[in-house]
Amino acid sequence: MEFRLPDLGEGLADAELVSWSVAIGDTVALNQVIAEVETAKAQVALPSPYAGTVVELLARPGDTVPVGAPLIRIAVTAQAPAATANGTAQPSGTTTETPAERQAVLVGYGPDTEPVSRRAARGKNGDAPGVSSRRGMGSDGAEGLGSSAPAGRPAATPAARKLAREIGIDLSAVIGTGPQGAVTVEDLHGMRPEALGTGHIPIHTPPPATLAALPVTPIAPEVTPMHPGPGGRAVPAERETRTPISGIRKRTAAAMVSSAQHIPQASTFVTTDFTASIELLEHLRTTAGFTGLTLTPLALVARAVLAALTEFPEINARWDEANQEIVTKHYVNLGFAVATERGLLVPNLKEAQGFTLRDLCLEIAGAAAKARAGTATPADLTGGTFTITNVGVFGVDTGVPLVNPGEGAILCLGSIRKRPWVHRDELAVRWVTTLGMSFDHRMIDGEQGSRFLASVAALLEDPLTLLGRV
Repeated sequence: MEFRLPDLGEGLADAELVSWSVAIGDTVALNQVIAEVETAKAQVALPSPYAGTVVELLARPGDTVPVGAPLIRIAVTAQAPAATANGTAQPSGTTTETPAERQAVLVGYGPDTEPVSRRAARGKNGDAPGVSSRRGMGSDGAEGLGSSAPAGRPAATPAARKLAREIGIDLSAVIGTGPQGAVTVEDLHGMRPEALGTGHIPIHTPPPATLAALPVTPIAPEVTPMHPGPGGRAVPAERETRTPISGIRKRTAAAMVSSAQHIPQASTFVTTDFTASIELLEHLRTTAGFTGLTLTPLALVARAVLAALTEFPEINARWDEANQEIVTKHYVNLGFAVATERGLLVPNLKEAQGFTLRDLCLEIAGAAAKARAGTATPADLTGGTFTITNVGVFGVDTGVPLVNPGEGAILCLGSIRKRPWVHRDELAVRWVTTLGMSFDHRMIDGEQGSRFLASVAALLEDPLTLLGRV
């Protein structure tokens, strides 16, 4: 049976294959994770809709695969149940071949049309390059990188399996908190083998050896190749490093080019006294309602933005070029930029218009954690209506952000510093920040954008007024 890249939702047309979790010859179970792919918005684990043996891998890590294109071929055994079109398993002993019109699929499988199949180049042993067909255990007793799991192995995300191998944790000793009890990266954070008790055997720990038996191998420091340059000075031999553009970087670049080319943008700025907001945050952190929560200025700024959007609903809109309409949203999916190891991600909080400050603390922390762990879904990262970016955490006063395609504006929070400030006609040291906002000038005039930003600043100068706002 041929498994094709399913439609992962949100109008995504393709995905980049990140890694295989199986190799040729491996036995896979129904719904076992076989690969990880990266879409324009998230990294997604793909489960197998069949149970059987891997016959062929049709793509290599790093390939961009269109939705509906073949990924893998699996020989379905007569005894192994396979997923049918409605997601149920067939009884063992029955034939698993299905007609083309009733092809076994996952939910949201993708188009029925047959795209051209592109097979990966074969290696000497008939394997896809970079993927080993060897199974079993390595010389250190660890599970091979390309091998599938034996029956009964603990459920875990591919990222968690990789981390567990690196730090020497046996996943069977970890209680998972993910879907259906799967072990996630978060479950492994801060764990070390010694924390699991004396009964735990680290999977990467070799048999005990005496010090005399251990080989001593001197480690040479890494040395950058150099050659003589002008004036006899040593300069790097390699003058440039070329990095392929892929994954999140590729998608971010496409979005930013679209923003710069298709959205005529204007920006406005305001510097405001943030002292009362700092004092309010410090007070709330001592109250029972915020115990255990991370209460940050970003959450308070988000609450002020939500309040201002009720006064200026025209900011929460998008330009529909095809239909020549301005679409004003009566809900707010509030996005916020998160810097991750994979690049910039912008998760958004759905239906955030009614969130309290406490709600925002919980939702922002949860969404940011998912984005950094690589578990955010395409739905988490699309459909935003207004975005906040916080460059202040990097010590920057402000910035000129680009509007996300499909939105009308983006607000930038700068660093919050103590500065000289005229307060009640006297010079004082106050907490001060600069807010910047870029907006789509096709539908938002300078007056509207400026009044909205001034309203956000006023709410932050006197945050108690938020109590009287919806």
